[in-house]
Amino acid sequence: MASADSPTPVSDPRFRLSPTVARELSAEYGTPLYVVDEAHFRARIQRYRAAFLAAYPQAEITFASKANSTLAVIALAHAEGCEIDVASEGELRAAIAAGVPASKCHLHGNNKQLGELEFALSVGVGKIILDHFGEIETVAKLDRPAETRFVIRLAPGVDPVTHAKISTGQADTKFGFNITDGSAEKATQRALELGLNLLGFHCHVGSQLLDPEAQRSGGFLIAEFAAKIARDHGFIASYLNVGGGLGVKYTDKDEPMPVEDYCRLVAESVSEAVKGSPLENVPFSLGQEPGRSLIAESGVTLYSVGVIKTVPAKDRGTRTYVCVDGGLSDNPRPVMYGSKYTVEAIRANDWTYTTDGPGAVMVDPSESTVTVSGKHCETDKLFEDISLPSDLAIGDLVQVLCTGAYNSAMASNYNRYPRPATALLRTDGTHILVQRRDTWDEMFARESVPSGLVS
Repeated sequence: MASADSPTPVSDPRFRLSPTVARELSAEYGTPLYVVDEAHFRARIQRYRAAFLAAYPQAEITFASKANSTLAVIALAHAEGCEIDVASEGELRAAIAAGVPASKCHLHGNNKQLGELEFALSVGVGKIILDHFGEIETVAKLDRPAETRFVIRLAPGVDPVTHAKISTGQADTKFGFNITDGSAEKATQRALELGLNLLGFHCHVGSQLLDPEAQRSGGFLIAEFAAKIARDHGFIASYLNVGGGLGVKYTDKDEPMPVEDYCRLVAESVSEAVKGSPLENVPFSLGQEPGRSLIAESGVTLYSVGVIKTVPAKDRGTRTYVCVDGGLSDNPRPVMYGSKYTVEAIRANDWTYTTDGPGAVMVDPSESTVTVSGKHCETDKLFEDISLPSDLAIGDLVQVLCTGAYNSAMASNYNRYPRPATALLRTDGTHILVQRRDTWDEMFARESVPSGLVS
């Protein structure tokens, strides 16, 4: 967790850096800088696993590595007992490079290429989640190790309350087999006809769910479908996976459901759906695939403040821009999804506290409404209309909370900016670089200038 001089309110679950550690890290590794706290991440996994096991004895947690595929993060998740969800050959290779056996990995993807499937089977991937009829036919023709099992992804027809771009469980989706139009049943029959080692069913309704109803409905519908298949076709699923999706506290206004309540509701909905069916007394495994909800709150991003300028604005008279040394290439989520974050200043002088210790609160009577912008050749408004200290100056730092998920994983070299480094805060209080900043040589290594282009 945060160190003793951190201003973390007791009720706030998000990791943040103390001013002392933030300045130490920025001085050693530079900014922009991703920071992940090992103790916080481990504790989050432990709490999630304990909650799910309490709700369902045959529970299984799989870390969705798409949220953060940094090797050290994957290794930590595996060390805490998670299997690893991978969405590409690259993520599978990352998991293997992090020391995870392929047998502990689940391969997802709505359009897996033949080479990806062949590679996954050659290394003995544990589960392949089947997404369309062509994929069923393809894998049936390939050499398949006995340890690889197959899971059919379902589209349960659930439309969650979340951003449209991270909603995946509705009927109109590129993912999986639709239950209502009969595709899911036909896919199951075909997989069984072809002799695939079918394990069960999977669904994922969406991400950043603050309302649990969609996930509860998804769990009920997937279990109801499995019960129907058991009755009508005699296939007894030994594995159901309801995906991930539990929301996190990006801003002070976000109030995710406690993970204990969330897991209980999911497990209850699944158990309710199989009552009176051949599955009722079958000890099938029940899986979840959290990604964001495990790693997001364990990470922050540090930026250095550069130019601060006030300009005319039609709607308010003036607007003040605080420009930082990063932007949409290290956090594309604001421009993609309109995502909001909590941003805190770390000034040249230490903060003043009303109390000592981890419950300390910053005293700052003078704040201004500003827009934090990046340095890219775009509008690049990272965080619009937020409050920061009025005396913020060039060279100060800001830390953005809850950036452990989908920041490092989605970073790019837009405008030829190097992707940031990632520092890991160890449980003993030390820190180490686990992902270094891009070098210029690496940035241009894939390119060449053919002879004759330059006179």
